[in-house]
Amino acid sequence: MFDYLIVGAGFAGSVLAERLASQLGKKILIIDTRSHIGGNAYDCYNEAGILIHRYGPHIFHTNSREVFEYLSQFTQWRSYEHRVLASVDGQLVPIPINLDTINRLYGLHLTSFQLEEFFASVAEPKARILTSEDVVVNKVGRELYEKFFRNYTRKQWDIDPSELDRSVTARVPTRTNRDNRYFTDTYQAMPLHGYTRMFENMLSHPNIKIMLQTDYREIVGTIPYREMIYTGPIDLFFDYRYGKLPYRSLEFQHETVNMPVHQPVAVVNYPNEHLYTRVTEFKYLTGQEHPKTSIVYEYPRAEGDPYYPVPRSENTALYKKYQALADATSGVHFVGRLATYKYYNMDQVVAQALTIYKKLRETENRRSPELDQKLVRVG
Repeated sequence: MFDYLIVGAGFAGSVLAERLASQLGKKILIIDTRSHIGGNAYDCYNEAGILIHRYGPHIFHTNSREVFEYLSQFTQWRSYEHRVLASVDGQLVPIPINLDTINRLYGLHLTSFQLEEFFASVAEPKARILTSEDVVVNKVGRELYEKFFRNYTRKQWDIDPSELDRSVTARVPTRTNRDNRYFTDTYQAMPLHGYTRMFENMLSHPNIKIMLQTDYREIVGTIPYREMIYTGPIDLFFDYRYGKLPYRSLEFQHETVNMPVHQPVAVVNYPNEHLYTRVTEFKYLTGQEHPKTSIVYEYPRAEGDPYYPVPRSENTALYKKYQALADATSGVHFVGRLATYKYYNMDQVVAQALTIYKKLRETENRRSPELDQKLVRVG
């Protein structure tokens, strides 16, 4: 008898498996349909011996000391601050938009104070910020919106930003200084030996059993367990009772290049002329030394593995119908991106899993005295 059957061996499932096994002594069975642990953060060595992220770049960053210290139990870290360039008007310029971006793009020599005035002069103030287009145009005006955001967003989502929730472009700040870091979180680092090694360490507890290439629905009636933690798509769990929740997917085209370095930074965005949205060079992320390098092109797709929930009001309404079913389903805990239909960063998934663990711990602690009393009565 397993105490918990955990569906999905990504961050949410692995964190809960590790906590419940190591802290509460629970017996865990963790199941995944893929042939590996780690979910979308899985990394591996390609045929050339270069460490790559199979499902696109995963950059760890967080402001949560609790999350960083928790993961530090399972990995050493390599300091890494992520930088991105965008291919605009035949130039590679920093994104998020900053002082250097504007000066290079327009051949200017503005100061930070003058850049504030520049943004104010081109911005189109919006009384109400409702869409992704509103967010950008309100800050930096129509021309920069067209150059950096509109086509990139349309490629990524297959929807014009004027029809997308404001949260999509609100994730990307605008700066008046020369800070060209993509993230400004307190903790920015990459697992020293890769994500897969970190997950292996997390799941190495003897109370944790792992089944890969397995659909939980095929074994759920044959393997006894007490409760389930589900991290897969919530609509799939309920057999698409109200219809499918919309997602965007990605196709990854990996390529090994016969040179030590291919591009000037880890990621170059292509907001205009190409079918792909960005190109990532992994050696920047991993710090690996190798005579060759590996890159990946990302092509947004309508079909495939679910990566990005589509943030529109009608989709939120559909999710809430599934959420009501989940709330009414006893003995099953829904955790993670797919199970809660939210575009969480990795650290947010870890934080959510740790919060769920604390609630489960309280429940287990309340349950234990009840079991003790029953045993006394039996005796």
